[in-house]
Amino acid sequence: MTTAAESNRPASSDSTDSGKAQIGVTGLAVMGSNIARNFANHGYTVALHNRSIAKTDALISEHGSEGSFVRTETMEEFVAALERPRRVLIMVKAGDPTDAVIEELAGLMEPGDIIIDGGNSLYTDTIRRESAMSERGLNFVGAGISGGEEGALNGPSIMPGGPVESYKSLGPMLESISAQVDGEPCCTHIGPDGSGHFVKMVHNGIEYADMQLIGEAYDLMRKALDMPVSDIADVFREWNSGDLDSYLVEITAEVLSQTDAETGKPLVDVIVDAAGQKGTGRWTVKSALDLGIPTTGIAEAVFARALSSATDQRKQAQGLEPGTLAAAPTDTKTFIDDINKALYASKVVAYAQGFDQIAAGSAEYGWNVHPGDLATIWRGGCIIRAKFLNRIRDAYAENPDLPSLLLAPYFRNAVENAVDSWRRVVSTATLMGIPVPAFASSLSYYDALRAERLPAALTQGLRDFFGAHTYQRIDKPGTFHTLWSGDRSEVTE
Repeated sequence: MTTAAESNRPASSDSTDSGKAQIGVTGLAVMGSNIARNFANHGYTVALHNRSIAKTDALISEHGSEGSFVRTETMEEFVAALERPRRVLIMVKAGDPTDAVIEELAGLMEPGDIIIDGGNSLYTDTIRRESAMSERGLNFVGAGISGGEEGALNGPSIMPGGPVESYKSLGPMLESISAQVDGEPCCTHIGPDGSGHFVKMVHNGIEYADMQLIGEAYDLMRKALDMPVSDIADVFREWNSGDLDSYLVEITAEVLSQTDAETGKPLVDVIVDAAGQKGTGRWTVKSALDLGIPTTGIAEAVFARALSSATDQRKQAQGLEPGTLAAAPTDTKTFIDDINKALYASKVVAYAQGFDQIAAGSAEYGWNVHPGDLATIWRGGCIIRAKFLNRIRDAYAENPDLPSLLLAPYFRNAVENAVDSWRRVVSTATLMGIPVPAFASSLSYYDALRAERLPAALTQGLRDFFGAHTYQRIDKPGTFHTLWSGDRSEVTE
Protein backbone atom coordinates (compact mmCIF):
# COMPACT_ATOMS: atom_id res chain seq x y z
CA MET A 1 0.00 0.00 0.00
CA THR A 2 1.26 3.46 -0.86
CA THR A 3 2.55 5.40 2.14
CA ALA A 4 1.26 8.83 3.14
CA ALA A 5 2.96 11.91 1.80
CA GLU A 6 5.62 13.45 3.96
CA SER A 7 4.55 16.93 2.91
CA ASN A 8 1.14 18.36 2.08
CA ARG A 9 2.34 20.31 -0.91
CA PRO A 10 3.41 18.24 -3.94
CA ALA A 11 6.88 18.58 -5.37
CA SER A 12 7.02 21.47 -7.82
CA SER A 13 10.09 20.47 -9.82
CA ASP A 14 7.91 19.57 -12.82
CA SER A 15 5.70 22.65 -12.47
CA THR A 16 6.20 25.44 -14.97
CA ASP A 17 3.61 27.72 -13.33
CA SER A 18 4.90 28.23 -9.81
CA GLY A 19 2.55 29.96 -7.42
CA LYS A 20 -0.68 28.87 -9.06
CA ALA A 21 -3.23 26.45 -7.64
CA GLN A 22 -2.11 22.88 -7.08
CA ILE A 23 -5.64 21.47 -7.47
CA GLY A 24 -8.89 22.66 -9.00
CA VAL A 25 -12.41 21.65 -8.03
CA THR A 26 -15.34 22.14 -10.38
CA GLY A 27 -18.82 21.46 -9.05
CA LEU A 28 -19.32 23.21 -5.74
CA ALA A 29 -22.39 21.60 -4.26
CA VAL A 30 -21.95 20.38 -0.68
CA MET A 31 -19.55 17.51 -1.48
CA GLY A 32 -17.46 19.57 -3.89
CA SER A 33 -17.33 22.56 -1.55
CA ASN A 34 -16.31 20.45 1.42
CA ILE A 35 -13.56 18.62 -0.39
CA ALA A 36 -12.24 21.93 -1.76
CA ARG A 37 -12.13 23.21 1.83
CA ASN A 38 -10.38 20.01 2.88
CA PHE A 39 -7.62 20.62 0.31
CA ALA A 40 -7.31 24.23 1.48
CA ASN A 41 -7.17 23.18 5.12
CA HIS A 42 -4.18 20.99 4.23
CA GLY A 43 -2.19 23.86 2.76
CA TYR A 44 -3.07 23.58 -0.92
CA THR A 45 -4.10 26.49 -3.08
CA VAL A 46 -7.42 25.50 -4.63
CA ALA A 47 -8.91 26.88 -7.82
CA LEU A 48 -12.71 27.00 -7.67
CA HIS A 49 -15.20 26.72 -10.52
CA ASN A 50 -18.92 26.26 -10.69
CA ARG A 51 -21.48 26.76 -13.43
CA SER A 52 -23.27 29.12 -11.04
CA ILE A 53 -20.73 31.74 -9.92
CA ALA A 54 -22.90 32.43 -6.88
CA LYS A 55 -21.83 29.11 -5.35
CA THR A 56 -18.18 29.99 -5.84
CA ASP A 57 -18.69 33.35 -4.18
CA ALA A 58 -20.67 31.79 -1.33
CA LEU A 59 -17.85 29.36 -0.57
CA ILE A 60 -15.24 32.11 -0.55
CA SER A 61 -17.46 34.42 1.53
CA GLU A 62 -18.19 31.78 4.17
CA HIS A 63 -14.93 29.83 4.23
CA GLY A 64 -12.31 31.92 2.44
CA SER A 65 -10.37 32.36 5.69
CA GLU A 66 -9.73 28.61 5.90
CA GLY A 67 -7.05 28.60 3.23
CA SER A 68 -5.98 29.80 -0.19
CA PHE A 69 -8.66 29.80 -2.89
CA VAL A 70 -8.56 31.12 -6.46
CA ARG A 71 -11.91 32.39 -7.71
CA THR A 72 -12.62 31.74 -11.38
CA GLU A 73 -15.67 32.40 -13.53
CA THR A 74 -14.98 30.61 -16.81
CA MET A 75 -13.53 27.19 -17.52
CA GLU A 76 -10.67 28.85 -19.42
CA GLU A 77 -9.83 30.97 -16.38
CA PHE A 78 -10.13 27.92 -14.15
CA VAL A 79 -7.68 25.82 -16.17
CA ALA A 80 -5.25 28.74 -16.48
CA ALA A 81 -5.15 29.06 -12.68
CA LEU A 82 -3.58 25.60 -12.26
CA GLU A 83 0.08 24.70 -12.10
CA ARG A 84 1.27 21.85 -14.29
CA PRO A 85 0.62 19.03 -14.40
CA ARG A 86 -2.89 20.37 -13.96
CA ARG A 87 -5.10 18.45 -11.57
CA VAL A 88 -8.87 18.98 -11.79
CA LEU A 89 -11.40 17.22 -9.57
CA ILE A 90 -14.89 17.01 -11.06
CA MET A 91 -17.72 16.87 -8.50
CA VAL A 92 -20.85 17.00 -10.66
CA LYS A 93 -23.78 14.68 -11.27
CA ALA A 94 -22.84 11.33 -12.82
CA GLY A 95 -23.73 10.59 -16.43
CA ASP A 96 -24.10 13.17 -19.18
CA PRO A 97 -23.15 16.17 -16.97
CA THR A 98 -19.83 14.50 -16.15
CA ASP A 99 -19.18 13.75 -19.83
CA ALA A 100 -19.90 17.37 -20.72
CA VAL A 101 -17.45 18.74 -18.15
CA ILE A 102 -14.77 16.21 -19.15
CA GLU A 103 -15.07 17.20 -22.80
CA GLU A 104 -14.87 20.90 -21.98
CA LEU A 105 -11.81 20.39 -19.79
CA ALA A 106 -10.07 18.11 -22.27
CA GLY A 107 -10.22 20.84 -24.92
CA LEU A 108 -8.32 23.20 -22.63
CA MET A 109 -5.76 20.86 -21.06
CA GLU A 110 -2.40 19.57 -22.25
CA PRO A 111 -0.70 16.15 -22.33
CA GLY A 112 0.13 14.91 -18.85
CA ASP A 113 -2.66 16.85 -17.14
CA ILE A 114 -4.99 14.92 -14.84
CA ILE A 115 -8.79 14.87 -14.79
CA ILE A 116 -10.31 13.25 -11.69
CA ASP A 117 -13.96 12.19 -11.56
CA GLY A 118 -14.87 12.13 -7.87
CA GLY A 119 -18.56 11.32 -8.35
CA ASN A 120 -20.40 8.02 -8.17
CA SER A 121 -19.90 7.17 -11.83
CA LEU A 122 -20.59 3.76 -13.32
CA TYR A 123 -17.27 2.00 -13.68
CA THR A 124 -17.87 1.09 -17.33
CA ASP A 125 -18.28 4.80 -18.07
CA THR A 126 -14.94 5.36 -16.34
CA ILE A 127 -13.28 2.68 -18.49
CA ARG A 128 -14.65 4.41 -21.61
CA ARG A 129 -13.58 7.87 -20.43
CA GLU A 130 -10.08 6.77 -19.43
CA SER A 131 -9.52 5.22 -22.85
CA ALA A 132 -10.73 8.35 -24.64
CA MET A 133 -8.61 10.69 -22.52
CA SER A 134 -5.56 8.47 -22.89
CA GLU A 135 -5.80 8.85 -26.66
CA ARG A 136 -5.60 12.61 -26.13
CA GLY A 137 -2.56 12.33 -23.87
CA LEU A 138 -4.47 13.10 -20.67
CA ASN A 139 -4.56 11.08 -17.47
CA PHE A 140 -8.06 10.23 -16.31
CA VAL A 141 -8.69 9.07 -12.76
CA GLY A 142 -11.98 7.63 -11.52
CA ALA A 143 -11.88 8.17 -7.77
CA GLY A 144 -14.47 6.70 -5.45
CA ILE A 145 -14.94 9.01 -2.45
CA SER A 146 -16.84 7.79 0.61
CA GLY A 147 -17.74 9.53 3.82
CA GLY A 148 -20.56 11.85 2.88
CA GLU A 149 -20.45 15.57 3.58
CA GLU A 150 -18.56 15.21 6.86
CA GLY A 151 -15.97 12.88 5.36
CA ALA A 152 -15.38 15.16 2.38
CA LEU A 153 -14.46 17.95 4.79
CA ASN A 154 -12.69 16.09 7.58
CA GLY A 155 -11.19 13.08 5.81
CA PRO A 156 -12.90 10.62 3.47
CA SER A 157 -11.91 7.20 2.26
CA ILE A 158 -10.63 7.65 -1.29
CA MET A 159 -10.42 4.92 -3.93
CA PRO A 160 -8.61 6.27 -7.02
CA GLY A 161 -8.13 4.20 -10.16
CA GLY A 162 -6.43 5.21 -13.39
CA PRO A 163 -2.87 5.35 -14.71
CA VAL A 164 -0.24 4.55 -12.10
CA GLU A 165 1.88 7.50 -13.28
CA SER A 166 -0.90 9.90 -12.37
CA TYR A 167 -0.82 8.66 -8.79
CA LYS A 168 2.77 9.83 -8.41
CA SER A 169 1.55 13.41 -8.73
CA LEU A 170 -1.96 13.08 -7.35
CA GLY A 171 -1.56 10.39 -4.70
CA PRO A 172 0.27 12.42 -2.03
CA MET A 173 -2.43 15.08 -2.18
CA LEU A 174 -5.28 12.59 -1.88
CA GLU A 175 -3.54 10.71 0.91
CA SER A 176 -3.03 13.88 2.90
CA ILE A 177 -6.73 14.87 2.84
CA SER A 178 -8.05 11.34 3.46
CA ALA A 179 -8.96 9.92 6.84
CA GLN A 180 -6.00 8.58 8.81
CA VAL A 181 -6.14 5.41 10.93
CA ASP A 182 -3.13 4.25 12.96
CA GLY A 183 -0.95 6.62 10.96
CA GLU A 184 -2.06 5.17 7.61
CA PRO A 185 -4.04 7.10 4.99
CA CYS A 186 -7.43 5.75 3.94
CA CYS A 187 -6.40 6.11 0.31
CA THR A 188 -4.39 3.98 -2.07
CA HIS A 189 -4.07 3.45 -5.82
CA ILE A 190 -6.67 0.76 -6.57
CA GLY A 191 -5.68 -0.15 -10.11
CA PRO A 192 -6.18 0.81 -13.78
CA ASP A 193 -9.10 2.63 -15.47
CA GLY A 194 -12.48 1.86 -13.80
CA SER A 195 -11.18 -0.06 -10.78
CA GLY A 196 -11.64 2.81 -8.33
CA HIS A 197 -15.27 3.38 -9.23
CA PHE A 198 -15.92 -0.37 -9.31
CA VAL A 199 -14.60 -0.76 -5.77
CA LYS A 200 -16.63 2.26 -4.62
CA MET A 201 -19.73 0.74 -6.24
CA VAL A 202 -19.31 -2.51 -4.33
CA HIS A 203 -18.55 -0.54 -1.16
CA ASN A 204 -21.95 1.10 -1.61
CA GLY A 205 -23.56 -2.28 -2.21
CA ILE A 206 -22.17 -3.53 1.10
CA GLU A 207 -23.51 -0.32 2.64
CA TYR A 208 -26.98 -1.19 1.31
CA ALA A 209 -26.80 -4.65 2.90
CA ASP A 210 -25.46 -3.29 6.18
CA MET A 211 -28.29 -0.76 6.50
CA GLN A 212 -30.94 -3.34 5.61
CA LEU A 213 -29.60 -5.72 8.26
CA ILE A 214 -29.62 -2.95 10.85
CA GLY A 215 -33.18 -2.13 9.85
CA GLU A 216 -34.25 -5.74 10.26
CA ALA A 217 -32.61 -5.92 13.70
CA TYR A 218 -34.53 -2.78 14.72
CA ASP A 219 -37.79 -4.15 13.30
CA LEU A 220 -37.42 -7.40 15.24
CA MET A 221 -36.93 -5.58 18.52
CA ARG A 222 -39.84 -3.27 17.74
CA LYS A 223 -42.33 -5.91 16.56
CA ALA A 224 -41.26 -9.19 18.15
CA LEU A 225 -40.33 -7.72 21.53
CA ASP A 226 -42.57 -4.62 21.53
CA MET A 227 -39.66 -2.49 22.71
CA PRO A 228 -39.88 1.32 22.87
CA VAL A 229 -37.73 3.11 20.33
CA SER A 230 -35.64 4.71 23.08
CA ASP A 231 -34.78 1.29 24.49
CA ILE A 232 -33.78 0.05 21.02
CA ALA A 233 -31.51 3.08 20.70
CA ASP A 234 -29.83 2.06 23.95
CA VAL A 235 -29.30 -1.47 22.60
CA PHE A 236 -27.55 -0.15 19.47
CA ARG A 237 -25.48 2.19 21.62
CA GLU A 238 -24.35 -0.77 23.71
CA TRP A 239 -23.66 -2.87 20.62
CA ASN A 240 -21.42 -0.13 19.29
CA SER A 241 -19.06 -0.69 22.19
CA GLY A 242 -18.51 -4.34 21.21
CA ASP A 243 -17.87 -6.42 18.09
CA LEU A 244 -20.50 -4.48 16.12
CA ASP A 245 -18.59 -1.22 16.62
CA SER A 246 -19.16 0.69 13.37
CA TYR A 247 -20.24 4.04 12.01
CA LEU A 248 -23.65 2.76 10.91
CA VAL A 249 -24.46 1.17 14.27
CA GLU A 250 -23.29 4.35 16.00
CA ILE A 251 -25.56 6.62 13.98
CA THR A 252 -28.46 4.16 14.27
CA ALA A 253 -28.51 4.90 18.00
CA GLU A 254 -28.47 8.62 17.20
CA VAL A 255 -31.35 8.44 14.73
CA LEU A 256 -33.46 6.30 17.08
CA SER A 257 -32.81 8.74 19.92
CA GLN A 258 -34.11 11.71 17.95
CA THR A 259 -37.54 13.08 18.96
CA ASP A 260 -39.68 14.94 16.43
CA ALA A 261 -40.11 18.52 17.70
CA GLU A 262 -43.55 18.93 16.13
CA THR A 263 -45.27 15.74 17.33
CA GLY A 264 -43.15 14.63 20.28
CA LYS A 265 -42.91 11.17 18.70
CA PRO A 266 -39.69 9.36 17.85
CA LEU A 267 -38.50 10.84 14.56
CA VAL A 268 -38.35 7.36 13.00
CA ASP A 269 -42.12 7.09 13.47
CA VAL A 270 -42.88 10.18 11.39
CA ILE A 271 -40.53 9.35 8.51
CA VAL A 272 -42.26 7.72 5.52
CA ASP A 273 -41.15 4.08 5.31
CA ALA A 274 -40.12 4.20 1.65
CA ALA A 275 -36.37 4.14 0.98
CA GLY A 276 -34.87 5.50 -2.21
CA GLN A 277 -31.71 4.59 -4.06
CA LYS A 278 -29.29 6.49 -6.27
CA GLY A 279 -28.06 3.67 -8.48
CA THR A 280 -24.90 2.19 -6.98
CA GLY A 281 -26.81 -0.60 -5.21
CA ARG A 282 -28.56 -1.61 -8.42
CA TRP A 283 -25.30 -1.36 -10.34
CA THR A 284 -23.65 -3.68 -7.82
CA VAL A 285 -26.33 -6.33 -8.28
CA LYS A 286 -26.30 -6.03 -12.08
CA SER A 287 -22.52 -6.34 -12.12
CA ALA A 288 -22.66 -9.34 -9.78
CA LEU A 289 -25.08 -11.06 -12.16
CA ASP A 290 -22.77 -10.36 -15.10
CA LEU A 291 -19.79 -11.73 -13.15
CA GLY A 292 -21.74 -14.73 -11.79
CA ILE A 293 -21.17 -13.78 -8.15
CA PRO A 294 -24.03 -14.44 -5.67
CA THR A 295 -24.24 -11.17 -3.75
CA THR A 296 -27.55 -12.28 -2.24
CA GLY A 297 -27.48 -10.00 0.81
CA ILE A 298 -26.84 -6.91 -1.30
CA ALA A 299 -29.54 -7.95 -3.79
CA GLU A 300 -32.11 -8.44 -1.03
CA ALA A 301 -31.27 -5.01 0.36
CA VAL A 302 -31.87 -3.41 -3.04
CA PHE A 303 -35.13 -5.33 -3.50
CA ALA A 304 -36.23 -4.38 0.02
CA ARG A 305 -35.87 -0.71 -0.86
CA ALA A 306 -37.82 -1.25 -4.08
CA LEU A 307 -40.61 -3.02 -2.18
CA SER A 308 -40.71 -0.30 0.47
CA SER A 309 -41.30 2.25 -2.27
CA ALA A 310 -44.21 0.27 -3.77
CA THR A 311 -46.51 2.15 -1.41
CA ASP A 312 -49.75 1.79 -3.38
CA GLN A 313 -49.24 -1.94 -3.82
CA ARG A 314 -48.39 -2.37 -0.14
CA LYS A 315 -51.51 -0.43 0.87
CA GLN A 316 -53.72 -2.72 -1.20
CA ALA A 317 -52.06 -5.78 0.35
CA GLN A 318 -52.77 -4.78 3.96
CA GLY A 319 -55.61 -7.29 4.29
CA LEU A 320 -53.69 -10.38 3.16
CA GLU A 321 -54.09 -13.32 5.55
CA PRO A 322 -50.97 -13.79 7.71
CA GLY A 323 -51.78 -17.33 8.81
CA THR A 324 -51.32 -18.51 12.36
CA LEU A 325 -48.57 -16.45 13.95
CA ALA A 326 -46.33 -17.54 16.79
CA ALA A 327 -46.15 -15.78 20.12
CA ALA A 328 -43.36 -13.37 20.95
CA PRO A 329 -40.17 -14.69 22.57
CA THR A 330 -40.50 -14.73 26.35
CA ASP A 331 -36.82 -14.16 27.12
CA THR A 332 -36.15 -10.64 25.85
CA LYS A 333 -32.49 -10.51 26.86
CA THR A 334 -31.66 -13.80 25.14
CA PHE A 335 -33.45 -12.82 21.94
CA ILE A 336 -31.66 -9.46 21.81
CA ASP A 337 -28.38 -11.34 22.14
CA ASP A 338 -29.51 -13.65 19.31
CA ILE A 339 -30.23 -10.63 17.11
CA ASN A 340 -26.78 -9.25 17.92
CA LYS A 341 -25.10 -12.45 16.76
CA ALA A 342 -27.33 -12.79 13.69
CA LEU A 343 -26.51 -9.22 12.72
CA TYR A 344 -22.78 -9.84 13.05
CA ALA A 345 -22.88 -13.10 11.06
CA SER A 346 -25.00 -11.53 8.32
CA LYS A 347 -22.65 -8.54 8.10
CA VAL A 348 -19.74 -10.94 7.59
CA VAL A 349 -21.66 -12.55 4.73
CA ALA A 350 -22.28 -9.15 3.12
CA TYR A 351 -18.59 -8.26 3.26
CA ALA A 352 -17.59 -11.75 2.07
CA GLN A 353 -19.86 -11.45 -0.94
CA GLY A 354 -18.62 -7.94 -1.68
CA PHE A 355 -14.99 -9.01 -1.60
CA ASP A 356 -15.86 -11.98 -3.84
CA GLN A 357 -17.34 -9.58 -6.37
CA ILE A 358 -14.31 -7.32 -6.23
CA ALA A 359 -12.03 -10.30 -6.80
CA ALA A 360 -14.11 -11.39 -9.78
CA GLY A 361 -14.17 -7.89 -11.24
CA SER A 362 -10.43 -7.56 -10.76
CA ALA A 363 -9.84 -10.84 -12.59
CA GLU A 364 -12.27 -9.95 -15.38
CA TYR A 365 -10.66 -6.58 -16.11
CA GLY A 366 -7.05 -7.33 -15.10
CA TRP A 367 -6.98 -4.76 -12.30
CA ASN A 368 -4.95 -6.69 -9.69
CA VAL A 369 -6.94 -5.19 -6.79
CA HIS A 370 -5.60 -6.16 -3.35
CA PRO A 371 -8.44 -6.89 -0.89
CA GLY A 372 -6.23 -6.21 2.13
CA ASP A 373 -5.67 -2.65 0.88
CA LEU A 374 -9.42 -2.12 0.69
CA ALA A 375 -9.92 -3.31 4.25
CA THR A 376 -7.21 -0.83 5.27
CA ILE A 377 -8.64 2.23 3.53
CA TRP A 378 -12.22 1.42 4.60
CA ARG A 379 -11.30 1.58 8.30
CA GLY A 380 -11.80 5.34 8.40
CA GLY A 381 -13.71 8.04 6.60
CA CYS A 382 -16.15 5.82 4.75
CA ILE A 383 -19.74 4.90 5.60
CA ILE A 384 -19.03 1.19 6.16
CA ARG A 385 -16.08 1.79 8.47
CA ALA A 386 -16.18 -0.80 11.22
CA LYS A 387 -14.03 -2.34 13.92
CA PHE A 388 -13.89 -5.71 12.22
CA LEU A 389 -12.22 -4.28 9.09
CA ASN A 390 -8.97 -4.70 11.03
CA ARG A 391 -9.82 -8.41 11.22
CA ILE A 392 -10.51 -8.48 7.48
CA ARG A 393 -7.15 -6.86 6.76
CA ASP A 394 -5.44 -9.41 9.00
CA ALA A 395 -7.25 -12.26 7.24
CA TYR A 396 -6.02 -11.21 3.79
CA ALA A 397 -2.53 -10.49 5.13
CA GLU A 398 -2.37 -14.07 6.38
CA ASN A 399 -3.82 -15.52 3.18
CA PRO A 400 -3.98 -13.19 0.13
CA ASP A 401 -5.70 -15.98 -1.83
CA LEU A 402 -8.43 -16.54 0.76
CA PRO A 403 -11.29 -18.28 -1.12
CA SER A 404 -13.94 -16.68 1.10
CA LEU A 405 -13.87 -14.36 4.07
CA LEU A 406 -16.09 -16.92 5.83
CA LEU A 407 -13.17 -19.36 5.73
CA ALA A 408 -10.73 -17.07 7.53
CA PRO A 409 -10.18 -18.65 10.97
CA TYR A 410 -11.41 -15.64 12.96
CA PHE A 411 -14.59 -15.16 10.95
CA ARG A 412 -15.27 -18.87 10.66
CA ASN A 413 -15.14 -19.17 14.44
CA ALA A 414 -17.30 -16.06 14.95
CA VAL A 415 -20.00 -17.21 12.52
CA GLU A 416 -20.02 -20.78 13.79
CA ASN A 417 -20.52 -19.45 17.32
CA ALA A 418 -23.40 -17.29 16.06
CA VAL A 419 -25.18 -19.79 13.82
CA ASP A 420 -27.64 -21.14 16.41
CA SER A 421 -28.71 -17.61 17.29
CA TRP A 422 -28.94 -16.79 13.59
CA ARG A 423 -31.31 -19.71 13.01
CA ARG A 424 -33.47 -18.76 15.99
CA VAL A 425 -33.79 -15.19 14.73
CA VAL A 426 -34.76 -16.19 11.19
CA SER A 427 -37.20 -18.89 12.32
CA THR A 428 -38.79 -16.65 14.96
CA ALA A 429 -39.22 -13.83 12.46
CA THR A 430 -40.79 -16.20 9.94
CA LEU A 431 -43.19 -17.69 12.47
CA MET A 432 -44.21 -14.20 13.61
CA GLY A 433 -44.66 -12.87 10.07
CA ILE A 434 -41.87 -10.30 10.33
CA PRO A 435 -39.92 -9.92 7.05
CA VAL A 436 -36.16 -10.45 7.35
CA PRO A 437 -35.02 -10.87 3.74
CA ALA A 438 -31.38 -9.97 4.38
CA PHE A 439 -31.02 -12.09 7.52
CA ALA A 440 -32.70 -15.06 5.84
CA SER A 441 -30.85 -14.84 2.53
CA SER A 442 -27.52 -14.49 4.32
CA LEU A 443 -28.22 -17.62 6.37
CA SER A 444 -29.30 -19.51 3.23
CA TYR A 445 -26.10 -18.43 1.50
CA TYR A 446 -24.07 -19.73 4.43
CA ASP A 447 -25.93 -23.03 4.36
CA ALA A 448 -25.53 -23.36 0.60
CA LEU A 449 -21.82 -22.57 0.79
CA ARG A 450 -21.20 -25.27 3.38
CA ALA A 451 -23.48 -27.89 1.74
CA GLU A 452 -21.82 -31.01 0.35
CA ARG A 453 -24.46 -31.33 -2.40
CA LEU A 454 -26.86 -28.75 -3.87
CA PRO A 455 -29.98 -29.34 -6.01
CA ALA A 456 -28.15 -27.92 -9.02
CA ALA A 457 -27.69 -31.53 -10.15
CA LEU A 458 -31.45 -31.74 -10.73
CA THR A 459 -31.37 -28.34 -12.44
CA GLN A 460 -28.77 -29.67 -14.87
CA GLY A 461 -30.87 -32.77 -15.50
CA LEU A 462 -33.92 -30.65 -16.27
CA ARG A 463 -31.92 -28.36 -18.57
CA ASP A 464 -30.61 -31.37 -20.43
CA PHE A 465 -34.16 -32.78 -20.75
CA PHE A 466 -35.78 -29.73 -22.34
CA GLY A 467 -32.82 -28.08 -24.03
CA ALA A 468 -30.06 -30.68 -24.49
CA HIS A 469 -27.76 -28.44 -22.47
CA THR A 470 -25.64 -31.46 -21.37
CA TYR A 471 -24.18 -32.22 -17.97
CA GLN A 472 -21.05 -33.59 -16.35
CA ARG A 473 -20.77 -36.65 -14.11
CA ILE A 474 -19.10 -37.05 -10.72
CA ASP A 475 -17.53 -40.41 -11.63
CA LYS A 476 -15.79 -39.74 -14.94
CA PRO A 477 -14.62 -36.80 -17.08
CA GLY A 478 -16.42 -35.51 -20.13
CA THR A 479 -19.70 -33.90 -21.13
CA PHE A 480 -22.85 -36.00 -21.48
CA HIS A 481 -26.41 -35.91 -22.78
CA THR A 482 -29.30 -38.30 -22.20
CA LEU A 483 -31.51 -39.07 -25.22
CA TRP A 484 -34.68 -38.17 -23.34
CA SER A 485 -37.00 -38.38 -26.34
CA GLY A 486 -35.35 -41.56 -27.58
CA ASP A 487 -34.26 -44.66 -25.74
CA ARG A 488 -32.90 -42.57 -22.84
CA SER A 489 -29.40 -43.88 -23.27
CA GLU A 490 -26.50 -41.58 -22.43
CA VAL A 491 -24.16 -40.25 -25.09
CA THR A 492 -20.90 -38.36 -24.90
CA GLU A 493 -20.94 -34.90 -26.37
